[in-house]
Amino acid sequence: MSEENGYANDLAADAAAAPATESAQDGDSDGIGGTTERQLAEQRDKYLRLAAEYDNFRKRTARERQDAHLRGQSDMLKGMIDSLDDLGRFAHVDPATTDAKTIADGVSMVEKKLLKTLGGHGLEVIDPAGRPFDPAQEQGYRFNGQLLRPARVAVKQWNG
Repeated sequence: MSEENGYANDLAADAAAAPATESAQDGDSDGIGGTTERQLAEQRDKYLRLAAEYDNFRKRTARERQDAHLRGQSDMLKGMIDSLDDLGRFAHVDPATTDAKTIADGVSMVEKKLLKTLGGHGLEVIDPAGRPFDPAQEQGYRFNGQLLRPARVAVKQWNG
């Protein structure tokens, strides 16, 4: 094997092939310097390949994470479309021909439907009615144990 072909093959070969080519070059006039340069080139090649592999891994996982997030949003939105359609029907109701109780009942049904859909995705409505005052547990919304919106508390003035 000539020295030029050995050098080109060494760059493309894996680590298992390196000892065989190293022993073939021991008799060359370059001696230790040629072997060191070749080893340095092999290590540089391995480093560049590893860096490229890590960069590809990082980009792939970021893309997969974003795709999973978008799929989750898509599933939630599919469930909300029915409620949106119902609200659209109420927006076009003629108030002259429909009584207020019917509209209020319809809006209440849409609210229940929307809360059921959101509850299926992990939203929990915190209703503190009948419990002692706790600012962390007042009317609000929690998603998977995390408080999304704290209570909207109205403070009354004491007229003593």
